[in-house]
Amino acid sequence: MKFKYYGHSAFSLSDEAGTTILFDPFIQDNPWTKVSPEDIACQYIFVSHGHGDHYGDTEIIAKTQQALVISTAEIAALSGAHGCKNHALHIGGSWNFPFGRITLTPALHGSGISGGLACGCIVEFAGKRIYYAGDTGLFSDMKLVSRFGPIDCAILPIGDNFTMGIEDAALAASWIRPKFVVPVHYGTWPMVDQDPKRYKELTETKYDIPVQIITPGTEYTF
Repeated sequence: MKFKYYGHSAFSLSDEAGTTILFDPFIQDNPWTKVSPEDIACQYIFVSHGHGDHYGDTEIIAKTQQALVISTAEIAALSGAHGCKNHALHIGGSWNFPFGRITLTPALHGSGISGGLACGCIVEFAGKRIYYAGDTGLFSDMKLVSRFGPIDCAILPIGDNFTMGIEDAALAASWIRPKFVVPVHYGTWPMVDQDPKRYKELTETKYDIPVQIITPGTEYTF
């Protein structure tokens, strides 16, 4: 599986067959990103919540690529009202897609849309189980994320101010016990300007969980 990082919380996962899931596609206004939304190929888009730095360019990419938007009912309805294909889920719900399975998990954060909830997800794809926390604070139910099987990769925010900071994200990793962690949602603006190297050192030294820092604009294969 390839993890391509666009910066902030925008990334994609691709398997060897060419299936790509794009997550929280904040592209045009993302200072890390040097590509256009129209140039990003994917078949699926997962959106964790409706804030502009996550919903971002969902509509442009979904319509250009004829991609399916997967999110909460409110986000699915918003994208559908703008002509996008969509599949609505809600917290605790799962669905089997052609690529695998997605389960929506809680996230402690604003929804960015009236009546909605923020979420994360567990993705079963290409023989891997990946937990994307979305924007969230630390909460004890993260201890239950691996209840259906070990997590291969946890993708956790570390930027503080709007989400978990470094210390809480390290503790979250210790509860989830993934094979490794990828930190996201940092360095985009001064308010989230945290050092991923400090997160890596803390998480690996204190909790013995590997951390893979991925430079925006690059890919990592696992």
